[in-house]
Amino acid sequence: MWYERKKKMFNLLCVIGPTASGKTTLAVRMAGELGGEIISADSRQVYKEMDLGTGKDLEEYCYKGRQIPYHLIDIVAAGYKYNVFEFQKDFLNVWNALQKRQIFPVLCGGSGLYVEAVLKAYKLLAVPVNETLRKQLEQKSLAELSEVLSQYKKLHNTTDVDTVKRAVRAIEIEEYYRSHPQTKEDYPEIRPLIVGVDVSREVRRERITRRLHERLEKGMVEEVKKLLDRGIAPEDLIYYGLEYKYITLYLTGQLTYIEMTEKLNIAIHQFAKRQMTWFRKMEREGFHIHWLGADLSLEEKITRIQELLKSGDV
Repeated sequence: MWYERKKKMFNLLCVIGPTASGKTTLAVRMAGELGGEIISADSRQVYKEMDLGTGKDLEEYCYKGRQIPYHLIDIVAAGYKYNVFEFQKDFLNVWNALQKRQIFPVLCGGSGLYVEAVLKAYKLLAVPVNETLRKQLEQKSLAELSEVLSQYKKLHNTTDVDTVKRAVRAIEIEEYYRSHPQTKEDYPEIRPLIVGVDVSREVRRERITRRLHERLEKGMVEEVKKLLDRGIAPEDLIYYGLEYKYITLYLTGQLTYIEMTEKLNIAIHQFAKRQMTWFRKMEREGFHIHWLGADLSLEEKITRIQELLKSGDV
């Protein structure tokens, strides 16, 4: 195919953007155009039975009547605590399999750390539990933990840190990597074209609020209730943050429905802002992100990406 004509052309298309930006629709369409497959880079879509709350939108994975294959979605049970170390390992397994089949991969997601784990080519290490550190941090509030986390060099994804448990784990990871540096050994050469969907704050806010109410109407509360009824502990669902945190607080009587909706809406807006902050940080660190305005039509975005892919050597 045309993207294989030059020896050093892109071998990965990466579509990023904040929640509700339309990145999944764009990524699926590009996968269809390229005869490719989607690799998800979303820290919560890996969980089974967590569909509405994570915005999987699997009905979108279709192009001209053909199902677009996807990877790293629905791969672990709800209640499990998946991590970036596992993601990078799973990504490489998928990547190698697609390379053998000569399938063009399209990485899609809004989890900044997961994207960087691929693009920076670091060989990550499994981080063990540090009970001593956890005891030192157990009395700190989320605000205090966030302040501690802000002192590090941002190796960890602070985008999703909206619970005490997540913040403690983030600090644990940062501390471990201080004394166990990452390496770049035995990693395939990845030459990415990174495309970001840029949506204005006003449009993003309107989309987020509308989508939240749509998902509540579709049964997002019932989805969380089923997980609780199946025996998953409330604290494990709260660990996942956002929808699972606030709906669990509602279902366990700690918030009213109106309080839950209002707080969740605010939290998702804040989450989207943190996502964009992460992507801007990536740019400052040298990643070249080609931003496409969300106001462009899908066809205009497709044309622009095709031009970029054809443009030449990396």
